[in-house]
Amino acid sequence: MLSELKNSPRVVGVKQLRKAVGRDEIRRVFLAEDADPAITGPIEDLAGARDVPITRVRSMKELGQACGIAVGASAAGLLKS
Repeated sequence: MLSELKNSPRVVGVKQLRKAVGRDEIRRVFLAEDADPAITGPIEDLAGARDVPITRVRSMKELGQACGIAVGASAAGLLKS
């Protein structure tokens, strides 16, 4: 499932993801398990309220690599086609 992040339109980062989920543009949310819950919690709540599936990723580093960026990522999402 992480391979989808490299090959599909995506949003990376908490601020951008929160906005995109609010605009109903996201089909799946990815959250890093080692990220600060105070940062990822609001996204998890918003995604749950909008019935967007959430996938947990072991680490921020792993999520960042899956997104093709050189730094860790707390959250990312796949855009709807």
